Amino acid sequence: MITFFRFLKSRSFLIQIGLALLAVILIVFIVLRWLSSTTNHGKFIVVPDFSKMSVMDMRKAAEESKLRYEVVDSANFNPDYPRFSIIEQNPPAGNKVKENRKIYLWVNPSGYKKVSLPNVVQVTQRNAASMLRAVGLDVQRVSYIDQIGKDMVYYVKYKGKQVSPGDKLPKTSKVELVCGSGRVGQKNESKEDSQ
Repeated sequence: MITFFRFLKSRSFLIQIGLALLAVILIVFIVLRWLSSTTNHGKFIVVPDFSKMSVMDMRKAAEESKLRYEVVDSANFNPDYPRFSIIEQNPPAGNKVKENRKIYLWVNPSGYKKVSLPNVVQVTQRNAASMLRAVGLDVQRVSYIDQIGKDMVYYVKYKGKQVSPGDKLPKTSKVELVCGSGRVGQKNESKEDSQ
């Protein structure tokens, strides 16, 4: 035990400790310098605003900014943006990121997605209009035919042609409801829907 304490006080032990500390400091310094150079510490790129750019223009801008990109599945159609243009991005424009960072982009599709026409036959005009609005369709016009069921929907028209439940129509399409007038043998009449 006494020899161990003498060894701790010896000159050779203190030299060994000094050399070990020097080696640790040197290794830490080298690692920090290497990390700083490989991660571009303190160097940032401002993310460009890709909104409304075509995919080709976006690719060019991303490459010039030394950023990677990934086009995610198309978003919902937005009529305020050109077709096939960038509609959304993550991270947003103006954020500071490292070189080679991946930017996620959503493209505006060519038009509204299609929705199925719900079965509104034999439903009241008011309920039919609510059901159509729920799936993204609008009632542009209501016309009446000589049928006994007053305000009961007998069929639906889109662009002047009769459509059936389950038919696919572009979202936000305007349709015509053909309803019963409640009278049989009277002249047909039509009115614009006030909704």
